Amino acid sequence: MKITGNVLAAVLGSALFALPALAAEPILGNWKTASGETAAIANCGGNFCIMVKTGKHAGKKIGTLSGSGESYSGEVTDPDNDKTYSGSAAVAGNQLKLKGCVMKVFCKSQTWSRL
Repeated sequence: MKITGNVLAAVLGSALFALPALAAEPILGNWKTASGETAAIANCGGNFCIMVKTGKHAGKKIGTLSGSGESYSGEVTDPDNDKTYSGSAAVAGNQLKLKGCVMKVFCKSQTWSRL
């Protein structure tokens, strides 16, 4: 079977347009939390879910975020008291700064490191 120049160009052009969709969001992966446990952030239903993987809260979902690139927002839950707060996350290299707030006034933040 002979591939013509136009067909080859169309196939290569389609592949290049698909590349951005294949690029992983920087928030995805395993992170070392401020308390030293491991949390995983994965795709879930069009959002990003945060699950604790190690320690006394292993298996607990502690957040749902949406966004892309370096900035995300949604809800985060304190696994010690099960209270949920409006949250945000910012990725800078191998660091993730997570913030949870009550009424956007009283906030706590943590910085996690990529594993």
